[in-house]
Amino acid sequence: MDFMRPVSPRMLAAVFILSGTTHLVRPQVFDALMPRVLPKGSHRGLIYASGAAELACAFGLLLQRRWAGSLSVLVLAAVWPANLQMALDAGTGRHPGLADSGIVAWGRLPLQIPMLQAAWRARSVSASPMQG
Repeated sequence: MDFMRPVSPRMLAAVFILSGTTHLVRPQVFDALMPRVLPKGSHRGLIYASGAAELACAFGLLLQRRWAGSLSVLVLAAVWPANLQMALDAGTGRHPGLADSGIVAWGRLPLQIPMLQAAWRARSVSASPMQG
C-alpha cells in the first residue's frame, strides 16, 4: 500500500477539483443535501464556501503544501453531514435520479474513509520545508 502514498493525494485533489467546481458552477445540485438543522438561508453560502475550500485543498495537495492534508481532513469532516443527509433521504424523491437510490446514497458514506486516509497521509507527503 506504500506505493499509493504519493498517488493518493493527487487522486484526492482530482476529486476535490471536480466536486469544488461543481459546488461553484452548479450549487443547486447540493441544495437538497444540506442538513435541515442548518438555517435554510445559510445553505447556498455554505455550498460556495465548501466548493472554494475543496479547490484550495486540491491545489494545496497538488503543490504538496504542508497545510493541505490537514485542511482536507477538516473539509471532508465538514461535508460528511451532507452525505449522511443524502443517505437518510434516499428513496424519498428529494434527490433527482441516482442520487435518490439508497445504494448510491449509502454507498457514498464508506467512500469517505479512503478519502480521509489519503488526506491524512498527505500531511506527511509534503514538499521541502521552504514551501507552504
